[in-house]
Amino acid sequence: MISKFKFVLAISGLVTTITTVAIAQTPSNNAAIMGRKQVPILCYHQIRDWKPTDSKVSKDYIIPPASFKSHLKMLADQGYHTILPDQLYDYLTKGTPLPSKPIMLTFDDTDKDQFDIARPEMKKYGFKGVFFIMTVSIGKVKHYMSSEQIKQLSDEGNVIASHTWNHSNFKKLSTAKDWEIQLDKPTKKLEEITGKPVKYFAFPFGVWNEANLPQLHKRGFKLAFQLAEKRDANDPLMTVRRILDSGYWSDKALLNSIEHSF
Repeated sequence: MISKFKFVLAISGLVTTITTVAIAQTPSNNAAIMGRKQVPILCYHQIRDWKPTDSKVSKDYIIPPASFKSHLKMLADQGYHTILPDQLYDYLTKGTPLPSKPIMLTFDDTDKDQFDIARPEMKKYGFKGVFFIMTVSIGKVKHYMSSEQIKQLSDEGNVIASHTWNHSNFKKLSTAKDWEIQLDKPTKKLEEITGKPVKYFAFPFGVWNEANLPQLHKRGFKLAFQLAEKRDANDPLMTVRRILDSGYWSDKALLNSIEHSF
């Protein structure tokens, strides 16, 4: 994709208009990215025991703590090494080598059980993760993480990233006010909490559309994460794939999915 922009340069009282061509993305770059082997990326939401009131669909997004712990142990036993988004970006764009058997662990929606259960379990194995925060929920009720917990995750080497303000459908955002509320303000809030730039984004519900992807580029996001849909060959950095780690899966089923889904 090639974008043109003009800027005005004043020299010795004269004003000269210069047209510059900036190459943000090129077909060859995108083809190279699409050609690299995908890194397995797991997505988690709630980590708690199922309740009788949980629907089948809800259970797809809820993994019981015993299953989560077993799955992480399996990953460690199998020799997987967690990577973070900066490493993935460098691998995709420059071919920078990754550790053997790389995997990424991602957590959506700011649930406090991610801090209480996932964090200590990950520390057992030296794993790091990416936490996609919807800022409307920070410290609001007991089920969500506080600003202090989010900062602690960041200070411990995990990555804090954006998941909009209130989990709005990315495809339905259209106005300047929408982008300010759902992207700009959350970015500012998370940067204030962590003291670090926010460069990564996850689509609520995993839903995205090509027309709105330029809004992410405009704001300097380096990667955006969906769920299991096919990547956009014209913008693979903004449509990185993940799979849900299901509580229905045994260790063997998860390993099989990791080996064959990417």
